[in-house]
Amino acid sequence: MGAFFRYAPIYLAAINVLAFLTYGWDKLSAKRSGAHRVPERTLFALALLGGSAGAVGGMFFFHHKTRHWYFRYGLPLILLSQLALAVWLKMR
Repeated sequence: MGAFFRYAPIYLAAINVLAFLTYGWDKLSAKRSGAHRVPERTLFALALLGGSAGAVGGMFFFHHKTRHWYFRYGLPLILLSQLALAVWLKMR
């Protein structure tokens, strides 16, 4: 379990940067007509895999997907759940 906690910060930093940049890429693609878009399930998957802070940050920084209720409320809920899990793991 020691290796998990040693590499977890690196993984979390990488997945959050990836989520943030993916939201930016999708916003740019949304502005271009005919550009390839990132599927919504991919955007949610990045959040569920630990990139919820980057996803929430990207959503509000790029003003992307903020009108969709399932993003506006779902992503912060995922973030709060992951923070609660982290606190619980830390207290164990």
